[in-house]
Amino acid sequence: MVTFKPLDPECPIDQQLGVDAGPVVLVNLFTVDVKDQDALVAAWKDDALWMKKQPGYISTQLHKAVGDSAMYLNYAIWDSVADFRAAFTNPEFQNALSHYPSSAVTAPHLFEKIAVANCCTA
Repeated sequence: MVTFKPLDPECPIDQQLGVDAGPVVLVNLFTVDVKDQDALVAAWKDDALWMKKQPGYISTQLHKAVGDSAMYLNYAIWDSVADFRAAFTNPEFQNALSHYPSSAVTAPHLFEKIAVANCCTA
C-alpha cells in the first residue's frame, strides 16, 4: 500500500479536495525502493487506465527522474477539483492503492494555472 505524504503540509491534498476550482493539475511525486520501480509503474498504469474513464479527466503523463533516482512525477489534468475528488475518493480507486509496493511514498497536490504577464496565460 502506498504511503501518503503531503507535498505542502500547510495545505494537504485532503484539504484541497474541499476547494471549488478548475481546471486543475494534479502533481504527484512518487518515491520507491529501486527494486520496486517496475511494480510502481505497473500499479500507476492500472490507476491511470481507470482514471481515464472518469468524468472530468483530461490527460496524464508519468515521468522518471534522470539518472539512478527512483523518483517519479505524475501530472494529470482535470476539469475541476470536484471531478478529481469524485475519482480519487471512489472506493474502487481507494482499494486499488493496495497494489502499490509497500516502499512507495506519494505526495499529491493540486494546482491551477495563473497568468504571468508576457510569459503565460491563465
